Amino acid sequence: MDTRKVATEYRLSKWAQVIQAQKESGKTVKDFCLDAGIKRNAFFYWQRKLRKLACTEFAKTEETNSIVPKGWMLLASKQEQQAKDTLAIEINGCHIRVNIDTDPELIKKVCRVLRSL
Repeated sequence: MDTRKVATEYRLSKWAQVIQAQKESGKTVKDFCLDAGIKRNAFFYWQRKLRKLACTEFAKTEETNSIVPKGWMLLASKQEQQAKDTLAIEINGCHIRVNIDTDPELIKKVCRVLRSL
């Protein structure tokens, strides 16, 4: 792994801890940042970056769990599509949709990650 990747992962990890600490503190972002000596713009920048990363990772996981090989299209009848009700989940600005076929453990992991942002 090159040093840039290591540095980026380190920063992401540290900012994830900072964002989690803000949530656990019960303070507003403004008050938390003042007390911690953090610029609000930096806080929101890293929060946004972590959210995008979480959404991207979730999309990658969904893509790799697909039964249909890449390049093929799965065709389903209208009855099958209507029978598969979906559940929309929004956590910290990230939207995900799951259905009955979604692995419950995957849902738990994704929700845990999104809550930590």
